[in-house]
Amino acid sequence: MKRSTFFIGAMIFAALSAGASGKGGISPDMLGRLKSAQDRSVSTRALRNAISTNDIDKIASNPDSKNGFNTHFSDRVKSKGITNQQRSGRCWLFTGLNVLRSQIMEQHDMPELKLSQSYNFFYDQLEKANLFLQGMIDLADRPADDKTVDWLFHNPINDGGQYTGLSDNLMKYGIVPAEVMQETFTANNTARLNKLLALKLREDGLELRKMHAQGKPEKEMQQRKEEMLAEIYRMLALTIGEPPTEFSWTRYDKDGKPVSTKTYTPQSFYKEFAGNDLKNDYVMLMNDPSREYYKLYEIDFDRHAYDGRNWTYINLPVEEIKEMAIKSIKDGEMMYFSCDVGQFLDRERGVLDPDNFDYEALMGTKFGMDKADRIRTYASASSHAMTLVAVDLDSNGKPTKWMVENSWGPGANDGHLIMTDKWFDEYMFRLVVNKKHVPAEISKILKQKPILLPAWDPMFAPEY
Repeated sequence: MKRSTFFIGAMIFAALSAGASGKGGISPDMLGRLKSAQDRSVSTRALRNAISTNDIDKIASNPDSKNGFNTHFSDRVKSKGITNQQRSGRCWLFTGLNVLRSQIMEQHDMPELKLSQSYNFFYDQLEKANLFLQGMIDLADRPADDKTVDWLFHNPINDGGQYTGLSDNLMKYGIVPAEVMQETFTANNTARLNKLLALKLREDGLELRKMHAQGKPEKEMQQRKEEMLAEIYRMLALTIGEPPTEFSWTRYDKDGKPVSTKTYTPQSFYKEFAGNDLKNDYVMLMNDPSREYYKLYEIDFDRHAYDGRNWTYINLPVEEIKEMAIKSIKDGEMMYFSCDVGQFLDRERGVLDPDNFDYEALMGTKFGMDKADRIRTYASASSHAMTLVAVDLDSNGKPTKWMVENSWGPGANDGHLIMTDKWFDEYMFRLVVNKKHVPAEISKILKQKPILLPAWDPMFAPEY
């Protein structure tokens, strides 16, 4: 045992010594300098003892950020009950349906309405599978190390998403009440299904590429793709349930009395109670300071369906996005909103604030990147969608904080998260607003030819 330990130590020393003769390695001399540069004071030792035995966020928590904080909001759209996506990445779907059901309840004087996430999620996964498989056919003549082919095999399917995927799905497949297609265990716990679907699709993708290499005609490849999709359909039906094509539903008034019982299709239900043109009546906005503002951008393959729309957005300064958000809230409209929710989140209080945690003081260093640099280096991106419902304006009409309806179930602030305006500036990315709240000069940007960004761009960020 001693000889073995000595032998291993000698190998490590030899490796370090070898590195010293070249450039870029950590030599024994450098290692010694790194070690001697450390602070050995009693206070540093006490700090090490505290950090190494506790949650970093607990130690970095800044009590001063809690002083004078209140939960009052000058302008708020009343939410209609907190939902829970549980252990799934369907925040984008919960957010969109939460906005929609709020509008339906308000317009039709309904005391309560819950919409089925499982119904639309089934078709989301089926459409994403087809997007991947058709992509394999379209790019079958490219080599395996082609950047787009490689990216597709890395990202065959997921349960995250964004607004265009939501709007394409709802406009094509409609919606159903929650009682018509209930949640299943798998719908609430998607990890295993995601892995199985991805595994199967990668296998199918290789087969389609092999068929092309063998000179098979596209018609035969399309037929085989349909057989593959039938297998995906079966996997989804077994785990999520098969979506209804028709259902009977009773509508109740605010007093709980039945008003009517009718038979609907998912599409006719959407048309009667929602009717929104989610594709043409809304504008997608982005705050990305790493790129030129007042330009229209499109991200390739950032969609859920092959015949759907890529995420296409107007890039604007954050202050202009805020103006449209405030107008929408004052007009009683919730909005699809996405951000980097994991940054400086105090879960116990349900508060997002850059001052929540003082990591710089704790670690004795500075984290100096601005928003643009964080985007360029993949340090920050849109990660979660929620419903923007409130803003608190000071006496000068300037926002001090914002509130979103979340889909993580009950919790602090009755399931809502509060973000300071400072946090909004740094970690808000996407907002979808009704066109009526968009200034004419901004709407004109929609007429530009979009600047196409590749699928592997930092702005490709499904929300979970």
